[in-house]
Amino acid sequence: MAVQRTFSIIKPDATKRNITGKIVSKLEEGGLRVVASKRIHMTEAQAGDFYAVHKERPFYQDLVNFMISGPVVVQVLEGEDAIAKNREIMGATNPADAAAGTIRAEFAESIEANSVHGSDGEDTAAEEIKFFFTDAEIVG
Repeated sequence: MAVQRTFSIIKPDATKRNITGKIVSKLEEGGLRVVASKRIHMTEAQAGDFYAVHKERPFYQDLVNFMISGPVVVQVLEGEDAIAKNREIMGATNPADAAAGTIRAEFAESIEANSVHGSDGEDTAAEEIKFFFTDAEIVG
């Protein structure tokens, strides 16, 4: 396995409940290292561009509205097989299906307010990282 980088968002439902540190701890305990992180409040244009892949889906505007409803923490994570590892630590999108001990099983409020986002592949990770970070901001 190779060291990879992946992208993560701690969503507004989690920042609102002040559980950012608990989520980062789970990521770090799972073998991932935070190599870039910033707390931002996405604009509607940013969220719309970031989730443009879903533009034709019925949930698109609700997703955009949710993601601009409060601050988020965007991060670059690094580690062995980081993309798969992050997705394992996050758990299934639907918290009802998430394995015990995963972030979504422990912290998600619903399938929509599921506390975290993570890249689903190498190409996506690269695109998502570049969307929010310059090379100079990644200091791992």
